Amino acid sequence: MERDDGEKAMAENIRLDGKVAIVTGGGRGLGRAMALALAEAGARVVAVDLVAENLARVERAADSVSGALACVAADIRNARDCQHAIAAAHERFGGLDILVNNAGLLPSYAWPGRFLVGAPQAKFWNLGDDVVQNVIDTNYVAHDRMTRYAVPHMIAKGWGRVVNVTTRLTTMNRSGGSPYGASKAALEMASEIWVKDLAGTGVTVNILNPGAAVDTPGFATPEEKRVATASGRLHMMHPDRMRAPIVWLVSHATDGINAMRYDAVAWDPDRPAEEQAALHGRPLGFELKPKASGDAHEVRDDRPAAGTAARFGEDRSGQA
Repeated sequence: MERDDGEKAMAENIRLDGKVAIVTGGGRGLGRAMALALAEAGARVVAVDLVAENLARVERAADSVSGALACVAADIRNARDCQHAIAAAHERFGGLDILVNNAGLLPSYAWPGRFLVGAPQAKFWNLGDDVVQNVIDTNYVAHDRMTRYAVPHMIAKGWGRVVNVTTRLTTMNRSGGSPYGASKAALEMASEIWVKDLAGTGVTVNILNPGAAVDTPGFATPEEKRVATASGRLHMMHPDRMRAPIVWLVSHATDGINAMRYDAVAWDPDRPAEEQAALHGRPLGFELKPKASGDAHEVRDDRPAAGTAARFGEDRSGQA
């Protein structure tokens, strides 16, 4: 697997020896990159995925990692499968310290072909009940369930990490973004609630987003990517950009960091992690700010992080 040398070097500087992690959606894309990065840093990782073929590829790639990696085929929309995944972490590795809630259905599930010229308008009233239910169940309910099942084990230890993958506010509320945007908004707000409920337990909740469209299977067809990239509507990020920030975010280096969100696309792995966090981090959740009129309010998640806006402030269709 090819990756940036700086990302590899940064990840190897932080060790996760003795920690046990679960990464949902760990069989491909962002999840695969994060699962392998954690294992290479010494963690014992359970990669959970619905598709056995995806997990087989992860197992083949895991031969060179310094930690250990187990693959569990599970549908986390099902409560029993969630329990099975958590039980696997205890049975294989003796506990659970880290949960990365990454699995999700992409906008292309609801709106295939959305980047092609002449594609039908993605209006919410054209969606079927089954599509809406499946996206909400996968992108929010499953992660709520996994977290409810996982955090008691972390609380008992007095230490734990929950990392959620949501998306940008401009993706959550974009026209044509239903039900994907709504499902990610639910997880974003749940993260804020979980932070408050977990106060004083030693368990932190943070968000790590790609911050851009990701070149991962299922995001778009090859033809869609070709058309959208050529037109300038789509700029793709490699999943390996998640590697350096996820290793740092679940380590003891972040013992004092809670309720924050970071975009991997803005993270420079060749620079110190603490510097990058200070530059590009901002509080998770949504902030209500009064408009100039003083009466109405607007919801914002773009509280400035120094250096971020200048490099990545422009929103483009298709960004995550």
